Amino acid sequence: MTTLGRSVEEIAAAIASGEISAAEAATVHLDALARVDKELNAVARLEPEAAAAAAAEKDAAAASTGPLHGVPLAHKDIYGRAAWLHEAGSAVLAGNRAAVTSSSLTSLDEAGALDIGRLNTVEFALGPAGLNDITGAVKNPWNTEHITGGSSSGSGACVAAGAVPAALGSDTGGSIRLPAAACGVVGIKPTAGRIGRTGVFPAAGSLDTVGPLATTVRDAAILLEVMCRHDPADPQSVDLPAPGPLATIEDGLAGLTIGVAREYFFDPVTTAVGAALEGVISLTEREGGALSDVAFPDIALTNRFTMAIIGAEAAAVHRPWIETRAAQYGPQTLERLVAGLFIPASAYIAALHQRHAALAAALDGPFAAVDVVLVPAIPFEVPKITDPSMNAEMIGYTTRPFNYLGLPCMVIPIGVDGAGLPIAVQLVARPFEEATLLRAARALERALAFRESHTPGITA
Repeated sequence: MTTLGRSVEEIAAAIASGEISAAEAATVHLDALARVDKELNAVARLEPEAAAAAAAEKDAAAASTGPLHGVPLAHKDIYGRAAWLHEAGSAVLAGNRAAVTSSSLTSLDEAGALDIGRLNTVEFALGPAGLNDITGAVKNPWNTEHITGGSSSGSGACVAAGAVPAALGSDTGGSIRLPAAACGVVGIKPTAGRIGRTGVFPAAGSLDTVGPLATTVRDAAILLEVMCRHDPADPQSVDLPAPGPLATIEDGLAGLTIGVAREYFFDPVTTAVGAALEGVISLTEREGGALSDVAFPDIALTNRFTMAIIGAEAAAVHRPWIETRAAQYGPQTLERLVAGLFIPASAYIAALHQRHAALAAALDGPFAAVDVVLVPAIPFEVPKITDPSMNAEMIGYTTRPFNYLGLPCMVIPIGVDGAGLPIAVQLVARPFEEATLLRAARALERALAFRESHTPGITA
């Protein structure tokens, strides 16, 4: 049998029942990653020897080692594992090996998962389109002429192609949600501080979050549950119980109020994307959810504040290398970093100071009346890689505000456009209400049955 294209739950069940061993699953998915990489340019490197050793331990264990026992996963190339190459998609870190293992990977290890490789990323996770001057653009498995979104580009492509059932990404301005949206998979950015970030190369520490891209909403919930724990080495980490989303994930939309935030978020929406969004808004009501129009006060400012924070903090991280290794950066990354060096300290501090007031306004405003807010993910059709009119910054227009606010949000696919590329919706909840978010997403996923009716052009 094969586990290709199957969910985390399905693969875990197959291993538990003896249909396939962990070693066989690892081999199947390593081969699949190598195969799709020839067309998608999505894999940074594979780790067959480490995967085989870990799988042998799982197969020799007398009992399950956790909810992810033997499940093969691969992750964005900013996640460190001690002694493994850790290059972040850049020539600046060529040959660099991680000193520590990421706290998120440690959580997955303890749940029984197999780590089988690293997936391509935008250089240093700095870019929303999925382009990289050093490693090349990752190609979208629905149509290889189109972008994957970024910066977790390889994660989105490999999960969509079925080569792995889930992969970790990171999200500073949309970098989990954008590739999930462009590639037709599920992506969740948890509340800021919910999952520790130790061992993950930083983009902008005030905004960075980590989380999974997955085949299904239930898979995203499983990985979230495993990874939600206090990380003492991460100053942003909160010490709260894990959300336990699976307990309520099948409860449906009845009893929930869904807010539709049209102001700002729907401004750049195209006809095709708008039609799909209106369809899912109507579906929400048919499935038992109450609808309410809402608006976020001064939300356009949060977009600009987010870009100021990313620019200033990324430039601060990279300044020593900019001064000594500038030629090793890709042109688009270097341009962005150098621009960040010229952001005034007053603008950066003002952006940080406004976060508390902006969050309070969101909680006292739209979230005083609704449980979940619905907005576009990418508000227009997925662009072509070579599209000269592509405005990369506009790709993250609807995602960046929620990094600034620190709110949990996720995307799920809701249809395809005229060219057969995915269209997605973004759902947002109050801080630490991931269980409510996943419940709403699962209800829509169940009603839409996107995975059952749509298949990418390139699959493992």
